[in-house]
Amino acid sequence: MNTKIRNFGPCKIESPAAYEYYTADESKVVFKTVFETEENWKEYIVEGAEFFEQAGPRKKVYFDPKEVTAGIVTCGGLCPGINDVIRGIVMELNYRYGVKRILGFPYGYQGLVKKFDHKPMELNPENVAHIGRDGGTILASSRGNQNASDMVDRLSLYGVKMLFCIGGDGTLRGAKEIVKEIDRRGEEISVIGVPKTIDNDINYVQKTFGFSTAFSKAMEAVECAHVEAKGAPNGIGVVKLMGRHSGFIAVNAALASQNVNYCLIPEVDFDLQGKGAFLDILKKRILTRKHAVIIIAEGAGQKFFGKNEERDASGNLKLGDIGVYLKNSIQDFFKAEKIEVNVKYIDPSYIIRSIPANPEDSIFCGFLAQNAVHAAMAGKTDLVIGMWNNVFTHLPIDIAIQERKVLQPTKSTLWRTLLASTGQPAHMVAE
Repeated sequence: MNTKIRNFGPCKIESPAAYEYYTADESKVVFKTVFETEENWKEYIVEGAEFFEQAGPRKKVYFDPKEVTAGIVTCGGLCPGINDVIRGIVMELNYRYGVKRILGFPYGYQGLVKKFDHKPMELNPENVAHIGRDGGTILASSRGNQNASDMVDRLSLYGVKMLFCIGGDGTLRGAKEIVKEIDRRGEEISVIGVPKTIDNDINYVQKTFGFSTAFSKAMEAVECAHVEAKGAPNGIGVVKLMGRHSGFIAVNAALASQNVNYCLIPEVDFDLQGKGAFLDILKKRILTRKHAVIIIAEGAGQKFFGKNEERDASGNLKLGDIGVYLKNSIQDFFKAEKIEVNVKYIDPSYIIRSIPANPEDSIFCGFLAQNAVHAAMAGKTDLVIGMWNNVFTHLPIDIAIQERKVLQPTKSTLWRTLLASTGQPAHMVAE
C-alpha cells in the first residue's frame, strides 16, 4: 500500500500560524497496532511496517498566504456537520494563516462549471460565524459528474490555489479527476478532501464526520418503533436506516438503543423464507414475547430484487426499497400463518441527513477542517484528511476510493457485541 503524500515542492515560507509546536513530515502513524505475539510485532517493524503521514501544522509552508485564493465545494447528499467544516476552514485560513480571499462554489461541482452560472460566494469569519447551528450546507450541493477540464478552467479563472472538496466516495473520485487535469496542465492547485458520509464507509478512514450525529438521531426513531411495538398486540417496529454497503449506522443505533431484537445489514446474508430464516425466527419471538423491533440498513437484502444495473446521478447502483419490501413480507407471512400482527414502519433517512451536527461531531469537524488547511498550505495535494488509531492522517485519494470500508462480521468486535445485545442468531439463512 503506497501511502506516500505528494508535495509540490519544499516548504520555504515560515508559517504565520504561530503554533507552539508543529508536526514534522517525518511523523508517521502506524497502520497496524494489534499483534498476537511479540515475534509478530518485531517482524512487522523490521520487515517494513505500513504508515500514514500524520496530519498537522508544518513549521514552514509552501504557499504565500498573501497570494492565496482558496475554494470550498460541498458535494453529494446532505450530512450533519458540513457547515461546521466550512466554518472551520474559513476561520483557520483567515485567522491563523492570514488568507483573505476564500470562495465557496455553490451546488457542488456544478459550481465549478461555467455553463451552470453559479456565482461563487465570498466567505469570511463574519458570514460563517454561526452556520454550524443549521443543518445542510450554506453552499448547497448536487450530484453527478462534471467535466474536469471545465472545473479546472473555473479554478484558474478565479486564481484558486487550494480547493477543499467536502464529500464522500463520489466527491473524492471527482477530486481525483480534478487532480489529474491539474497535473496535465502542470499547474499547482492543492486539492484536499474532507471525508463526509454518514455511512462511515470511506476506506482506511476510522471515522467520517456526520456519523456520530446520524446514529444518535437514528436511535430516536428506533425508540419510537419500540414504543409502537410494545403498544399493540404482536407489535413489530421496522426501522430502515442508511447504509448502502456498510451497516455501521444500523449496528451503532441498535447498540445505543438496547431495545433492538434484529439488525439486518449488507455485510451479513439472510433469507426470509424457510426453517432458520428470518421470518421463521421472528415468528418464534412474536409467539413468546409478543413484540419485536427490527433495524434494516438500506443496502441489506438486495438479492431479493434481482440484478439491477441502473445507477443514480452519483454513479451508485440504484437500490430496491428493502424497508418496504421487508414490511410487506412480514405482513404477508403472518397473514398466511393466521397470526395477527401490527407492523409499524419508520424511515427517518432525510430527517437524519438534514439536522445540525451534535457536539461531538461539531468538534470533530473543526479538527478535520484545520488539518485540511494545514495540508494545503504546506503544498500537499491529492489527499484526504483521515483518522487512524485516533490520530489525524494524510491519506492518498487513490487509497480512499480503492474500495468501500465495510463491517467485517467474522473479525469485528462491533458485530459480536451487536449479537450479544440483540440476542439474534449469527446466521439467519434457510437450512
